Amino acid sequence: MSPAHSVVKGSRTLLSLPCRPALFTAKPFLSQCQSRYSSHSPMGSSGPNQRKKVTLNTLRSLYKKGEPITVLTAHDFPSAHVADAAGMEIVLVGDSLAMVALGMEDTSEVLVEEMLLHCRSVARAAKTAFTVGDLPMGSYEISPEQALETAIKFVKTGRMQGIKLEGGLEMAPTIKKITAAGIPVLGHIGLTPQRQNSLGGFRVQGKTSAGALKVLEDALAIQEAGCFATVVEAVPQEVAALITEKLSIPTIGIGAGNGCSGQVLVQVDMTGNFPPGRFIPKFVKKYGDVWSESLKAIEAYRDETKSRSYPAPEHTYPISKEELAEFERALETKAV
Repeated sequence: MSPAHSVVKGSRTLLSLPCRPALFTAKPFLSQCQSRYSSHSPMGSSGPNQRKKVTLNTLRSLYKKGEPITVLTAHDFPSAHVADAAGMEIVLVGDSLAMVALGMEDTSEVLVEEMLLHCRSVARAAKTAFTVGDLPMGSYEISPEQALETAIKFVKTGRMQGIKLEGGLEMAPTIKKITAAGIPVLGHIGLTPQRQNSLGGFRVQGKTSAGALKVLEDALAIQEAGCFATVVEAVPQEVAALITEKLSIPTIGIGAGNGCSGQVLVQVDMTGNFPPGRFIPKFVKKYGDVWSESLKAIEAYRDETKSRSYPAPEHTYPISKEELAEFERALETKAV
């Protein structure tokens, strides 16, 4: 047995570890040595990361260079895992998870506790992207103090690096309160879904000169309050481009044209992970057809199970002929 060494603090031994000769190489983790016989295996790693961790400085650098910033929503470990592996600069745990992950009618239903659960799941997977959590309706509008308390939960419990909230000029004091506490804030102006009832539904904003000026006023106010960037939703392309030129922080467009500093989409929408007939906003481009691929795979599994062609021999675990024969004899004995 090799000798051991201890880490001592005061009179207490905190840790005792065996000393290994320097010529020994580090052993892999136990989970890497063992074969796993459970379907409940971890998702694993997508391999060594080839990019540095995205920070606010990274985003500012992209903005200054004029390189568009890529943002995508995620609502759990797998969706964050793939978004991070694909190189998204920002992974947003949007309150859209209310509909795409929890089956709710709109974002007004989702609770802070539900958002935090999903934030933690996303944070475990998004190792290089900058992570932002959406404050749900009712968790920040009452007062700046309420908003700061919720934002702190998203950082400490949700393990997010920043938060997003909706609103313009009227939310400036709240944004200032949160940013003063050292928590990055992503704004959201134009169409604000949490306020769709007061807007008369999901309607394009800034379609008139007065409306466009209001969006600009909101953008300037939240910039002054300390937002590091702002989402601009459902605003005419020309208006969004002009507002982008007036700001000194990035604009992240969704239904606002390509004149913004970056773009964001809901992952479920752009990957096509939904059944035929579902309404999709005009601005969404469907880049994949995950629903059809999943349906095809599951139907094939169903058919092979029904026909007993699955599981095939290569999907089963072996037993020696001798052990099987002994088991069969034991069964005969028990039968008698």
